[in-house]
Amino acid sequence: MTDYLRADLSDSRFEEVDFSRSRFHNVYFRDTVIRGAWLQRVEIDGYIDSVTVNGVDVGPLIELELDRRDPDRALLRPTDADGFRRAWDVVVRRWDAAVERARSLPEDLLHERVDGEWSFIETLRHLLLATDAWLLRAVLGDPVPYHPLGLAHSEMPAGIPGVPHDTEARPSLDEILAARADRLATMARVLEELTDEQLDEMTQPVLEPGYPESESFPVRRCLNTVINEEWLHREFAERDLAHLEGQSG
Repeated sequence: MTDYLRADLSDSRFEEVDFSRSRFHNVYFRDTVIRGAWLQRVEIDGYIDSVTVNGVDVGPLIELELDRRDPDRALLRPTDADGFRRAWDVVVRRWDAAVERARSLPEDLLHERVDGEWSFIETLRHLLLATDAWLLRAVLGDPVPYHPLGLAHSEMPAGIPGVPHDTEARPSLDEILAARADRLATMARVLEELTDEQLDEMTQPVLEPGYPESESFPVRRCLNTVINEEWLHREFAERDLAHLEGQSG
């Protein structure tokens, strides 16, 4: 398999090109046209907006079907403070169930990657970093809030002050959950005190270097980021738990 890593192939033309058995990870198809394609046994997982297939915008259809399969999803699009609190209750409830499911497996399997994706414990480590970044730093103004067990997304360049990049760490499930419990409690406290007016405010820029950048962000965006990260990565984790359960059984 030929690897194209961090390559810029924008404004390219592909004609009579065979992509069979290829893998695309963290790729961008903005303003892209695909014509005369054969899509068979194709799996696509990602953000879908204004995607037209054979003249049909499939984005709304996909959202409707996903909401039908899991009615909790509709609560993950909050518009006011009460909605954010309800969304967070759903996130916590679903993660509690996922953790209990994970506890039924040998802990070694919780460090195992399925199809190249993060392990269960790596997923929890990444969520630790996401909360540190978008809640503790962006919303609460802590310039360097990062727990050492946090795990940045793979595309983040190394060397950002304070941001942990220890890909070799192997904390136990209980160890990472203990670190995570403090962040979950902080999020619950922020949401408990949240008002509709605060949602529409902008954060104060954190001047010290770190992640996210030293900018002002809508409070709504920051809290949505934490909630969406929690929801999506829990879905990925449960997908992989199903594989690990089959392997364990």
